[in-house]
Amino acid sequence: MEQARNYVCRSCSSGVPSGHKFCGRCGTAVPMEILNAQTLFFGDMQNPAKAKLILIRGEGMDGLSFHLKAEQHIVGRNGQLVFPDDPFVSPKHANFFYRDGKLVVRDEGSLNGVYIRVRGTVDIVPSDTFLAGEQLFRLDSSPKPSDGADPDGTYFYSSPKHPSPFRLTQILQGGAVGMTVCARGSSLQIGREGGDLNFPGDLYMSGSHCRIEESGGRFSLTDLNSRNGTYVRIKSERELGHGDYLFIGRKLLRVELNTN
Repeated sequence: MEQARNYVCRSCSSGVPSGHKFCGRCGTAVPMEILNAQTLFFGDMQNPAKAKLILIRGEGMDGLSFHLKAEQHIVGRNGQLVFPDDPFVSPKHANFFYRDGKLVVRDEGSLNGVYIRVRGTVDIVPSDTFLAGEQLFRLDSSPKPSDGADPDGTYFYSSPKHPSPFRLTQILQGGAVGMTVCARGSSLQIGREGGDLNFPGDLYMSGSHCRIEESGGRFSLTDLNSRNGTYVRIKSERELGHGDYLFIGRKLLRVELNTN
């Protein structure tokens, strides 16, 4: 039994005490991989190619953890990661999978999409949708002028027009259109108060939440260090990084990669 506690010499099968560089009986050197061996802590996340999703509960507290051990993981009301209680989650909503050692999320044609939290400033284009607080918005181009007269020479009467490079449309539950706001200048700020578009009754909206800007025909979305973040809908698929936050239906998930 004593011998089982030690390295066994490959030449004479004698036990070599831990830390000894040579066999005391025949003098054979102990292999370097044995001398340098260390006991490793065992855990699911030791594989650097693997990750997990953390379900975020109220007040930012961590809930359930989902370890992404397989090559693909379907999220939806059916699949490997199921949320049967969320009516905004499609049966097959998204797929988390690995490509070249990187974690990727793909929208599987879901009705409500997959939204990723904005880090700083990101580029967006007309028809993109994003979340701020409990509000869902779509970026739209300004409509083309239609100031011509009717065939009988009559002009349509309207409120005074102001030049506007873009407009935001609020999307209501069921896909109905809510308010539409045209930017008066090159930017439009959203928040609970003091912005161009305010939602004083939205408890998840920060005072100054996010800003949309136009420059040279290009558009950008900036999160203004809001508490709950601003989320933009991904197109098709997106590579994920450590600490990314995602909305799938009404479920908020945080990505954790093994950084050991």
